[in-house]
Amino acid sequence: MTPILEVAGLKKHFALNSGLFARNPPKVKAVDGVSFSINPGETLCLVGESGCGKSTVGKLLLRLIEPSEGTIRLDGADITHLSIGDMRPHRKRMQMVFQDPYASLNPRMAAGKIVAEPLENYSDITPGERETRVAELFDKVGLRADAMKRFPFEFSGGQRQRLGIARALALNPAVIIADEPVSALDVSVQAQVLNLMMDLQEEMGLAYLFVSHDLGVVEHIGHRVAVMYLGRIVEIASKDALFETPLHPYTQALMAAAPIADPHVKRERIVLQGDVPSPINPPPGCAFHTRCPHAFERCKVETPVLKAAADGRRVACHLVE
Repeated sequence: MTPILEVAGLKKHFALNSGLFARNPPKVKAVDGVSFSINPGETLCLVGESGCGKSTVGKLLLRLIEPSEGTIRLDGADITHLSIGDMRPHRKRMQMVFQDPYASLNPRMAAGKIVAEPLENYSDITPGERETRVAELFDKVGLRADAMKRFPFEFSGGQRQRLGIARALALNPAVIIADEPVSALDVSVQAQVLNLMMDLQEEMGLAYLFVSHDLGVVEHIGHRVAVMYLGRIVEIASKDALFETPLHPYTQALMAAAPIADPHVKRERIVLQGDVPSPINPPPGCAFHTRCPHAFERCKVETPVLKAAADGRRVACHLVE
């Protein structure tokens, strides 16, 4: 199967303001060499601690911020350095669902107008056809058509996120970047929105890049999982393989920290020592070696590459051969 989205060696370094005459200002290495692909109808979940670069990857893919290095291919076309005008037709193919359903909707616009806005900007259909299309989208995400005239403050959090999903679907995209789309919702509402996204994926063949820090959500919706640490992917595998036998020490620690619903089941906790290193001055070698309980001398001097393991997954660790 040909991937719908391919990313190779993607980097984003933000220069810090160190004064007017600074020649080599320090840089924050927010994303530092990320590579992955997503197939049509697949959900790739991007997980990791806060500040590891997950959301920045999503913004880079959408060209909301410019990459420092690397390539982004959508439908086989290189969109990494396209101008605003040349990027315009590709924006129909890739849309975003934001984390906060309260801040991502214009409070002064009616719900129908919010969902219709992409159609106004990127299509030449008539106003009547546009209204019909918006009504269809409302029905698709489980909202009544008569809600089109209501304003965002009249909806619950889950309904607002449904509006955000309807807006993302307006142009029939192939890829949706979902940046923690259920983290601001109640648990019961989270399940409804996740199930809606899965139904839409099955119906429309959508590909998702699903950014999350909640492993329970990832286990529910994901097909493959990529684990990020300090701007890099340290392990990428199928969901079942990753949850059953995580190989990278950082992935093992993440899994050990996730709560289990059954009170009779106990999981061995892995307590990591120290804090996450600064992305301004990451440690040499493996970035995780300062906290890894299994680190040895090679880890301190040689950066591990993301390479294939025995079961087909890819792991960036000197312990996994």
